[in-house]
Order: sequence, then structure tokens, then C-alpha cells
Amino acid sequence: MASSLVITVIGPDRPGLVESLSRVINEYGGNWTRSRMAHLGGQFAGMLHVTMSETEADDLRTALASLAGDSLQVVIARDDSGGGERQSQTPLHLKLDLVGQDRPGIVREISRILNQHGVNVEELSTECESAPMSGEMLFKAQATLTAQPGTDLDALLTDLESIAHDLMVDVALERPT
Repeated sequence: MASSLVITVIGPDRPGLVESLSRVINEYGGNWTRSRMAHLGGQFAGMLHVTMSETEADDLRTALASLAGDSLQVVIARDDSGGGERQSQTPLHLKLDLVGQDRPGIVREISRILNQHGVNVEELSTECESAPMSGEMLFKAQATLTAQPGTDLDALLTDLESIAHDLMVDVALERPT
């Protein structure tokens, strides 16, 4: 029987960290299927999805826990999503782009509107950078979203545009074609 694990790691960034993880996963017959990793504030943060034999999963957990001794925090969760089985209705995939002057609360307000419409955030990437002419800090966000069929996308866009006006940001929502 196959086991599907979601592994998160965080700790001081250093060369060879990904190699250490991949070596241990490979030693126990794990297949590294998807991941997102980044250097943030001097720390390495990563999430990865591993599939493997059920019999090796507990041994992998023990081996990864031994890496935690290197000031690396490792959390392992079983993927209980049904192995990616399709839902009865295929969700709508959306892309959100946002840019505006940085200030606290932007993510909170946008995510509140998404939640009100039952929209799930699948991936979110944010960054702050200096504006080319003024030097003010700009906040940029890109998100991959899913919504159930029947979601009123016009109402969602109206609500996003309304809050964007209040936050003084530009919001673009790409709808499925």
C-alpha cells in the first residue's frame, strides 16, 4: 500500500540542506513529487510531498526527525486528501494578481473576501519591493485560487474591486476560459 506524506521543514539556511533531505527520502524509497522552498529572513522554509511504500513511511519519519537535531524543525503529516481523487465537480481555477502601496492588512482583507465567496487559496506568493520612481514600498501578490462551479465570479470580482479601492491596490482576477 502506498503512503502519501506532506513534509514541512524550517531552519537556518545553509548549503546542502536540500541534499540532506533528498538523501534521506531516497534512502527510504520515497518519491519526491512536489515542493515549494524558499529562503525567507535568513531561514530555509520548505514544503514537500512524498509518496512511498507504507512500510517505509515510519522509518522515514524517524530518519527525518534525526535531521531536526541540526536546528531544523521537521513536521510530517499524512496526506488524507484521497490521493488526488477527483471531486464530483471540477473546481474553477482562478489567478489573482495584486499590486499597491504596502501597508498592514492587505492579505487579511483580500483573504476575507475570498473566504466569503467560498474561494480556496491554493498557492500564494507575496513580496515587497521599492517602486521605480518614488521609492515607496510596493506590495505584490500572486495567488492561484479554486472556486466551486456555480460561484458568482462577477460578485467576487465586484467585492475584490471594492476592497481594492479601499486598500488603494490594483487587483486583477483571471477567469477560466
